[in-house]
Amino acid sequence: MTTADKPKRHSFDQRFPKLTAWIQGQGWIELGADEYSTSMIRILDMGGMVWENDEEYPKLDDLLQAAEQALADLEADGEL
Repeated sequence: MTTADKPKRHSFDQRFPKLTAWIQGQGWIELGADEYSTSMIRILDMGGMVWENDEEYPKLDDLLQAAEQALADLEADGEL
């Protein structure tokens, strides 16, 4: 397989620009279940929880896409 035949892979920064910006300057994300929550991803800032998933996702990529969209929606609604 030549380089031209390989599928292009994009960095996390390219695929999830809002999550990247969030982590680099506004807050953090937590991944995985814990004893305090049933969600698999949580977006937080110094004030606390900003968003957490309430659906199950079959793949990690789908979970990260949902978080990316949540940040876009919160921003569009003026909540960030």
